[in-house]
Amino acid sequence: MAFPENEVAADNQLRRMEETSKSPVGGVIKNAASLARPALVVASAVFASGASAGSGLAVAGSVVAGLGIVDWFRKLGTAKVNENLEALGQATEDALSRVESVLREHGTNFDEIKARIESPGFREGMAGASLQALRTTQEDRLKRLARILANGVRENDLAPESLDDMMRAAVELKDADVRLLGEIHAMQHSLMASGEWESNQIAQKWNHLARLWQEYWNNNEPRFRGREGTVIMGSFARLESLGMIAPGPDRSSAASPVSSCYLLLPDGRKFYERLQEIAAQAVRPA
Repeated sequence: MAFPENEVAADNQLRRMEETSKSPVGGVIKNAASLARPALVVASAVFASGASAGSGLAVAGSVVAGLGIVDWFRKLGTAKVNENLEALGQATEDALSRVESVLREHGTNFDEIKARIESPGFREGMAGASLQALRTTQEDRLKRLARILANGVRENDLAPESLDDMMRAAVELKDADVRLLGEIHAMQHSLMASGEWESNQIAQKWNHLARLWQEYWNNNEPRFRGREGTVIMGSFARLESLGMIAPGPDRSSAASPVSSCYLLLPDGRKFYERLQEIAAQAVRPA
C-alpha cells in the first residue's frame, strides 16, 4: 500500500498534469523531426539554384546554417530533462513504495515513515538527485539515484553531504565499476564489520588483505588477461578517485593487473549497499 500523498507521488502527479498527452520520448522524436525539416528545405533550394558538385563546401555550410543547431539543442535538451525527471520521479516513487512495505513489515508506523519522506534531508536529496539526473542519458543510472534516496529513507540516514557524494558516484561510475565494487564488497564487508579487524595491527590487516586478493586474482586470472586487465585498471582508478576504495599493500599475485591490494572503505561499502534493489514484502494487516 503506497502513501495517499507523499512528496514524490505529488510531484510526479503535478508533472503528469502539466505534460498531459505529451510523451517525453515522443517529444524528442517530434523535435528532432521538426528541426530536421528546415535543413531539407534549405538543401533543396541550394541544389535547385544550380549549385554544382564542386561547391560542396558552400552547400554543406548552407545546410548547417539552416539547421538552427542552438535551437535544436535547446528543444532536445528540454525534452530530455523532462524525460529524465519523469523517469527519476517514477523510479523513486516505486522504490519508496517498496521501502514502505519493508518498514511496515518490521513495525515502523505510518507517521514515522511519512516524517522521513517529508524531512528536509529527503527534500535536499530530491534536489540533489534532480541535478545529477541532468548529467546522464542512461535510465539505469537514474534508477541508481532512486535507490540511493529510497534506501536512505529505509535506513533513516539522509545526511546531505553523504547523499551528494553517493549521487555523484551513481552517475559517474560505469556498470563494470559497480560490478567490481560488488566483488570487493563480497570479499571484504564481513571482515570490515568485525571488531577484530579494527583492533588488528596494520601489518596483520595487510597480510589478511593480501591473502584475499591473491585468492581473487588466482581464481579470476582468465578474466583479466589482455585488454580486460587494462579495462579493470580504469575501474579501480574511478572507485579510488571517488573514495570508495584505497590502495593497501603491494600486489599479492603476478596475475594482478594493478599494483596494490585495495581496501574497501566505509563510503564504498555504504554506497554499494544503498544501490541494492529493495525487495517488496507483504504488509502485515493493521
